[in-house]
Amino acid sequence: MIHDIIPETENYLKTEQGVAYVGIDPTADSLHIGHLVSVMMLKHFQAAGHKPIVLIGGATGMIGDPSGKSEERNLLDENVLKYNQEAIKKQLSKLLDFDKNSPNSAIMVNNHKWISKYSFLDFIRIFGKHITINYMMSKDAVKKRISDSSSGGMSFTEFSYQLVQAVDFLYLYEHYNCKLQMGGSDQWGNMTTGTELIRKKLGQEAYAITCPLLTKDNDEKFGKTEQGNVWLDPEKTSPYAFYQFWLNVSDDEVAKYIKIFTLLDEKTINRLTDEHFAESHKRELQKILAKELMLLIHSENDYKIATEASEVLFGKGTVDILKTLDNKTIENVFEGVPIHNVNKQLLKKEQNIIDFISKTTNILPSKNEVRRMLSSNAISINKIKVNENYFISINDVINDKYIIVQTGKKNYHLVILR
Repeated sequence: MIHDIIPETENYLKTEQGVAYVGIDPTADSLHIGHLVSVMMLKHFQAAGHKPIVLIGGATGMIGDPSGKSEERNLLDENVLKYNQEAIKKQLSKLLDFDKNSPNSAIMVNNHKWISKYSFLDFIRIFGKHITINYMMSKDAVKKRISDSSSGGMSFTEFSYQLVQAVDFLYLYEHYNCKLQMGGSDQWGNMTTGTELIRKKLGQEAYAITCPLLTKDNDEKFGKTEQGNVWLDPEKTSPYAFYQFWLNVSDDEVAKYIKIFTLLDEKTINRLTDEHFAESHKRELQKILAKELMLLIHSENDYKIATEASEVLFGKGTVDILKTLDNKTIENVFEGVPIHNVNKQLLKKEQNIIDFISKTTNILPSKNEVRRMLSSNAISINKIKVNENYFISINDVINDKYIIVQTGKKNYHLVILR
């Protein structure tokens, strides 16, 4: 999990109870799986007896961090940031132990508390004189943005971000004895500016550890899909979609992710990885990774529902399982299958299966085709095989909205009543 580390960091952690922080800007009302890498670092850190701090960037979230980005972030107002912060707090309490009675309980702070107290003139007078422009310009994130003509350059607002983050580190050092900052490798420049400010202003040493910035095969930041981020909030990314994301990662990815996103010990991980690559077609490591993360982020019940929902398309799903799924999960499960919208009023009276398939929904082009498939026992309604004497009624509707029609082994159709 370590990409870069300042010399002597390991010695610091071996000689005293360390205090480390990870910063999260509340630019959305949920964490996504890209945040999980640094949060898992804090989780391991706490498990080893050290004290974690989560810094919510109420101030820095108003600016926008240029690291790893080609465009300037849209600025958010204070009310939105406060709302986002509360939502993130709730998610983090599932991942870290905030019990005040624990000797190394996690704490959460908001940099708006101290940054907002400085006027612009006070800020540059107290802190700006300690960090040179040459030093700030040498950072990779700054050089990349300035040299990229397509980005339109970098505003002073964004340029100042690394100094504001450095002040955060200084504040936590002085008030919480926090000597270590952790985060993604794209934060290295900001972190070392913090250690430099602490050295210049206090004459003390501070440390930094970064984890690899995981990307997909197309170099897109980890956590993104074609539809956007994979969120921890079940309203933004359903538990089923979350489960499927991990289930579908490649073999190369799963070998990395099982080490980072689970708390399994090294011996167990090595054994499971060896077993997986001996029979990789079974995708056992993906199943273990998906389960571990479902239990960590969601719940045992969500995991049960997600696995049962997967069976609907790929295994032995039943009508009873379909009836336990909520609307969002049903639409996730059947994403990409043909959708047929039907007026709900048409089902006030029972309708023969042949008319329903050929006329009402146009799933099959003719009555003869429907009869042929029915005679071959190849049509199912909500996973139940039917014959030509079957009548569709309101009793077949799931969640007052859906009927699942299957023609053949793999051809699904989602009928939605409007």
